[in-house]
Amino acid sequence: MGYKQDFIKFMVDSGVLTFGEFTLKSGRLSPYFMNSGNYKTGAQLARLGEFYAECIHDNGIKFDTLFGPAYKGIPLAVSTAVALYTKFGIDVNYCFDRKEAKDHGEGGCIVGKQLTDGEKVVIIEDVMTSGKALREVMPKLKDAANVDVAAMVIQVDRMEKGLNGDKSAVQEVSGEFGVNIYPIVTMNDIIDAIRDGVVPGSEYLEKMIEYRKVYGV
Repeated sequence: MGYKQDFIKFMVDSGVLTFGEFTLKSGRLSPYFMNSGNYKTGAQLARLGEFYAECIHDNGIKFDTLFGPAYKGIPLAVSTAVALYTKFGIDVNYCFDRKEAKDHGEGGCIVGKQLTDGEKVVIIEDVMTSGKALREVMPKLKDAANVDVAAMVIQVDRMEKGLNGDKSAVQEVSGEFGVNIYPIVTMNDIIDAIRDGVVPGSEYLEKMIEYRKVYGV
């Protein structure tokens, strides 16, 4: 199996990706749900970093520093930096933000690599629902230095229309900030994995396809 199918199986085995009937915050009734809060072991975190690293390497993303938005993005950026080095021999910087700027010691709100003008940064996040996370961290990054946000990497693109238009959150935010957003997998990949028997859930295949037809972009 390729790393995309491996990742879908990994999410199912970790209890992160489940199938059934779930009412989303939007009010839509979805046949699948992703809860990245179910990652909870060192082994899972190490493997998760490898999948992010695979996505970055596969897409040929060139950058200097990984940035993990507090709080969920912090372990993701760290594990990805480790995996890039151990798996591909690529040594990159990493940093993350504090929720509140430190007023003593070295001060500031960035921990880890101190950003400089022109530095190419990749943001590591778990999911994108509305684009709120990117809208919050972009000013922090720009306040730290005139960085070039080269890309953002997320786990799953639901490929789903927003509530106020025909574009997905990924498309809206990518257009708004001019940032390429790379998912490790998409909803189409998940549908294919069910169809190919990579993961259980064949009883939800038709509902997945129908949901994609109704809400997909």
